[in-house]
Amino acid sequence: MIRLFDSARGEVCDLHLRDPGRVSIYVCGPTVYGPPHLGHGRFTLVWDVLRRWLTYQGLAVHFVMNITDVDDKIIARARAERRAESAVAAECEAEWWAAMAQLGVARPDDAPRATDYVKGMVELVEALLERGAAYRTSDGVYFEVTSVRDYGLLAGQPLESLRAGARVGVSDEKRSPLDFALWKAAKPGEPSWPAPFGEGRPGWHTECVVMSLDLLGEGFDLHTGGLDLQFPHHENERAQAAALGRPFARHWDHNGMVVVGGEKMSKSLGNFTSLVDLTARTDPRAYRLLVLRSHYRSPLEVNPSTVADAERALARLDALARRFELAPLAGPDGLERHDRHDFAEEADDLYERVAAALNDDLDTPLAVADLFEAVTAANQMEDEGRHGPARRLARAVNTLFGAMGLGLRAGTDEVDDVTRRLVAERDAARAQRRFGDADRIRDQLVERGWVVEDGPAGTVVRRA
Repeated sequence: MIRLFDSARGEVCDLHLRDPGRVSIYVCGPTVYGPPHLGHGRFTLVWDVLRRWLTYQGLAVHFVMNITDVDDKIIARARAERRAESAVAAECEAEWWAAMAQLGVARPDDAPRATDYVKGMVELVEALLERGAAYRTSDGVYFEVTSVRDYGLLAGQPLESLRAGARVGVSDEKRSPLDFALWKAAKPGEPSWPAPFGEGRPGWHTECVVMSLDLLGEGFDLHTGGLDLQFPHHENERAQAAALGRPFARHWDHNGMVVVGGEKMSKSLGNFTSLVDLTARTDPRAYRLLVLRSHYRSPLEVNPSTVADAERALARLDALARRFELAPLAGPDGLERHDRHDFAEEADDLYERVAAALNDDLDTPLAVADLFEAVTAANQMEDEGRHGPARRLARAVNTLFGAMGLGLRAGTDEVDDVTRRLVAERDAARAQRRFGDADRIRDQLVERGWVVEDGPAGTVVRRA
């Protein structure tokens, strides 16, 4: 069974399942107010790899990731653009799923939207008020953190220590700076819903409690997300369930952040400004490989140099696929399973080493290193005329990368006349610095089913 770092325990431990053979996972998803950024790409890739690996080992995984479609940032953008909040959220959610498809991230089994669960959030706030764990103010309803004995568990600090370092909140009616909003009273021009304690909208910390318990049930196995959510967001989720006496997540795990060496990200500096920008300029598989080469709990440096290095490594893998005529196994619509593949002789040892690495706190860097050693070995065997062992090892490399969602590609894509014309027009637009026109042409190419990349000689297209 896999061992993962448990943020609540502060150590790597076995993932103890509520139901044998079944894994229930909740991932805190995006707030859809703008284009997805590189950090979004990392956390979705990390937990996509975990989901795929658990499935590969034969476990039935129920994977849930929420969509926050009501939030201060959505409201602010809608107001600035004089649009409805729902229109902003819908547009940005569509952009989110398009970016995830580019990365080869498998769709969640459930992707609940916050606005579909407001009724349940109202009921949760009512229950907390009845238990004395929440209180009303003129601007809404707040959770009282002192009502939970072990508040601060995920922060690794006791309540008194957290309170001593807390900033004073904006509301004079809060009993503690750490108390947080469960319900925000209605304001003119903002979306709102009726509730016994006054019309308004839910606070951010409330939605995931309701959605995770509804879809996965009490005592679900694993709650994950970015390290930036560990405290206070996830602690505040946990506190609400604890105050109601409802078993919440059995385990917690968090991925590290994306860093850029302290350098401001901008196109003028050659950096990647968003996930959409990155996938437009390079093979999205290179970003998955870059994520795989860094341990999920460590910071990930993303800059042109690290991405270029991942591209070179990816080229080695595709060269292996061409040499041995390997078909890609990974994709957003299919999750591989171990029982579909036969690992014989040399390949069996490789599988055991990769499995040991991934089962030990998802050590993808070690697994990837073992796989690249196998690439070298397979090529050497083929050079020596040991065709059978070479092919077995190459197929194992292809299978195990596929189990982590990275598909190796052997072929090239034939480009039709219309696509060639659009590519030429885009290159001309870029040369003339008509970047708006270039972006529109890129969108047309994407709609025609092409992945668009910017190479040294200009626009490069390939099939996703």
